[in-house]
Parts: sequence; C-alpha cells; structure tokens
Amino acid sequence: MTEEYKASKPIYLQIADRIIREIVRKELTPGDKLPSVREMAVHSGVNPNTIQRTYSELERMDIVETRRGQGTFVTEKEDVLTILNEKVQEEVIESFIRNMKELGLTKEQMIQGVENYLSRREGE
Repeated sequence: MTEEYKASKPIYLQIADRIIREIVRKELTPGDKLPSVREMAVHSGVNPNTIQRTYSELERMDIVETRRGQGTFVTEKEDVLTILNEKVQEEVIESFIRNMKELGLTKEQMIQGVENYLSRREGE
C-alpha cells in the first residue's frame, strides 16, 4: 500500500507526522515496536533511507528510541508523550483558527460555530 505525499513537505517528515498522530490517537502506545525500516518502507512505498531518516528524526525528538539489535520503540517517557499530545492539539487548533479567520469569522462566531457543531453531534 503506497501513500500519497504532498510536494510541499519532505516525505520523511510526512511519515513522522503520521507516526506522531498514531501515537497521539493511541494506535501506537508507549513501548510499542515500530515496523522495521524495510517493512515500513514497503508499506509506505518509499526508499528505506527515507524511513531511516524518519526514525532518526523521531529519535532526535525523543519520541522513539532505537535499541541495538531489537528495533525502534515508542518512548515510555510520559512527560514526552504529554508534551507531544499538547503540541499536536495546539497545531490542530492553530490550523482551525487560521482557516476560520480566512473566512472572516470573529472569535465569537468561531466559538458559536463549535458549540453548535458539538451540540448537533452529541447524540452520535
């Protein structure tokens, strides 16, 4: 299964973002082993060097750790995962606010729109 990538952002960062979102959604949990570089490359439809760069970037960010001879694992450091969750939440909110401002909405209209949306969706 190959994925579609945007030309505006390096592929290794797009894959890192996908992994980060899987961690935030708890699809990957602390201590989980990531697929091998080769497996992830095949799954993602990219060169193994791209995945190695992705894993290196995630390790630099302290999100994963590589254990020699065992593989790459999601960090078990709760403080790192808490900060990661907050960062992703902040990015989503920032994107939402930017889009709403581009539509010309005021803060009050944004809040009212979110409240209306949530009240309609409560029964789902």
